[in-house]
Amino acid sequence: MVKTGDETLAKIVAASCEKFQAIDSADLEPLLDRISSARIVLLGEASHGTSEFYRMRARISRALIERKGFSFIAIEGDWPDAARIDHYVRHAEYKPSEWTAFARFPRWMWRNRDVRTFVDWLRAHNANIEPARRVAFHGLDLYSLYNSISSVLKYLDDRDPMAANTARHRYACLSPREADPATYGQAALSGGFQTCEREVVSMLADLMQKQRAYAEHDGERFLDAVQNARLVANAERYYRIMYYGSRASWNLRDTHMFETLKTLLDFHGPKSRGIIWAHNSHIGNASATEMSSRGEFNIGQLCREEFGRNAYSIGFGTNHGTVAAASDWDGPMEIKTVRPAVRGSYERLCHETDIARFLLRLRSPIAADLASGLSRPQLERAIGVIYRPESELQSHYFQVDLPRQFDEYIWFDETEAITPLETAELQGLPDTYPFGL
Repeated sequence: MVKTGDETLAKIVAASCEKFQAIDSADLEPLLDRISSARIVLLGEASHGTSEFYRMRARISRALIERKGFSFIAIEGDWPDAARIDHYVRHAEYKPSEWTAFARFPRWMWRNRDVRTFVDWLRAHNANIEPARRVAFHGLDLYSLYNSISSVLKYLDDRDPMAANTARHRYACLSPREADPATYGQAALSGGFQTCEREVVSMLADLMQKQRAYAEHDGERFLDAVQNARLVANAERYYRIMYYGSRASWNLRDTHMFETLKTLLDFHGPKSRGIIWAHNSHIGNASATEMSSRGEFNIGQLCREEFGRNAYSIGFGTNHGTVAAASDWDGPMEIKTVRPAVRGSYERLCHETDIARFLLRLRSPIAADLASGLSRPQLERAIGVIYRPESELQSHYFQVDLPRQFDEYIWFDETEAITPLETAELQGLPDTYPFGL
């Protein structure tokens, strides 16, 4: 049994939440009213492998696009991979890429049935909309070092062959480490290897200086080239500093995601509005968690500081079920059992409400007893692409202040793993299909 105080708080949560029976029938009107005119809506997930989180994010995103005119989706995924999705959903006439989108570890994170269903919906939604108003799909992350180099070179080959030759010379510095970019960081740390910082930064600067000449020809392709060049510069730095500790690399990564978001808002115009899909640990306010004590911040915190109440963050949680995850980095995907939440966690509190699914408003104004009870820091679970239930408390829980971390919390007591796309499902599709073989 839980403590008396927790029993009382569980009853308060139960009385305050908005219950729903199923994702497709959930009443989103109160949530849309709370989001109001926010320019940024950040939709989280408590794991990278839970179907309910993906499907609820898709349901909310559809409502935001149809009812509130949001301009783009930006995901915790790499820019070149998401660009393949973007070409598809906006019916762009681009040649198929010679590489497969989201093919590196963890493949299942974006190559799954739930994402495919949303992507196909977005393409259908855009079909009868004029090109300039079609909803875009972008990537925020910085792991695609070599695919981004390839994209910059391809752009310059078409636009400015002399500049392409310069780019090849500069990016050649990184070529020996293409098979494993992390070894570049190891070599740079040893001091016996000259870094490529000057070359990649110079390439980005050169592109930016030619903005007027290049962008007038094709603004979309110039945005893509500049963003890939910026990604190469930031990824070079990321792999170079990752061995100094997690704080520096984490902060660089989330700063890159935030700067990419601002670039997208500028590109799509002063009235543009964006939806972010990323893990709770990225979209919640890091200053309300123990991440802050380690000197870490995230895109959620940066959005709060920049946009204030015009950023609305929504976290997700679950008690038990199954999840798609690996045991080690670069390991195979497994369907793992999610253990019931530990005592002293917000997940255990939500489980004790005996309500299977609900939305809970956290942004003020909320009832004083709810605010007071929830503001006592408790544990929160975070499952990424790796899940180690045998060391769950040490590996997957951290202290947070939930009402300061999120503006809204969506609860699923029991959840199921996502289903990755199988080869058989993709056979016979056009070469331009983004999830192709």
